[in-house]
Amino acid sequence: MKYVGAHVSTAGGVDKAPRNAETIGARAFALFTRNQRQWTAKPLSEEETNDFRKNCRETGYAPAQILAHDSYLINLGHPDREALGKSRTAFLAEMRRCEALGITLLNFHPGSHLRIISADDCIDRIAESIEISLDQTQGVTAVIENTAGQGSNLGFRFEQIARIVAQVRRKNRVGVCLDTAHAFAAGYDLRTPEAFAATVEEFDRIIGFRYLRGVHLNDSKAEMGSRVDRHAPIGKGKIGLEAFRLIMNDARFEGIPLILETPERERWAEEIALLYGLIGKKR
Repeated sequence: MKYVGAHVSTAGGVDKAPRNAETIGARAFALFTRNQRQWTAKPLSEEETNDFRKNCRETGYAPAQILAHDSYLINLGHPDREALGKSRTAFLAEMRRCEALGITLLNFHPGSHLRIISADDCIDRIAESIEISLDQTQGVTAVIENTAGQGSNLGFRFEQIARIVAQVRRKNRVGVCLDTAHAFAAGYDLRTPEAFAATVEEFDRIIGFRYLRGVHLNDSKAEMGSRVDRHAPIGKGKIGLEAFRLIMNDARFEGIPLILETPERERWAEEIALLYGLIGKKR
């Protein structure tokens, strides 16, 4: 089964997320478990965690259909040791919030070398950062999101992600989230059946579909290979609708959260319906 949803609001409390997802007809959802633009957050109360779990049960969202996202401030490959320690502390806190909520998937951007250290050294630090958090938590998978490669961000090449995964000992607790707009901006073509097949086969050969834990469904305002991260509504950008039809009819994308991060929130219900309408549809 395809589990399409969106990154929903947690205004008023994290426990509101399942109801917000249900309202737009989502079968999966993503969320921030805290303010994504601040380093610290008020601890989750027992009431809030209980209400989140209760609302998930009542709306039918199992852990495999929920993809949390960490703070944008975190850089697990930071070249400065003090700043790296701050990011590692914040990431561990994010993992522990997921533990408390019963969330098993935490999505994150791998990190940036800031043009101070080499890409290889940064990748080593990212892998070490993941290991530190996995050592101190249980049941939560660290899900690496591919990036567009904007600035000094790493993770825009499949080989970079594969190098991180290779260094993590607990292979059952590391995964990957494939963002379609980021992949396209990084130079991976998805626009035709032939291009799509070549890209997903490259993903499988270099990283492996066994590590795929989620997908961010985004069209792109930016050109292929531009390394510019700009999302567009489904079928309204440079990628086009065909790539999303192919995903919705590919069994390799079954059973994982397929999450919209498109810019027009008011269209999410329409976009979810559009995506489900592509199942069984021929080109």
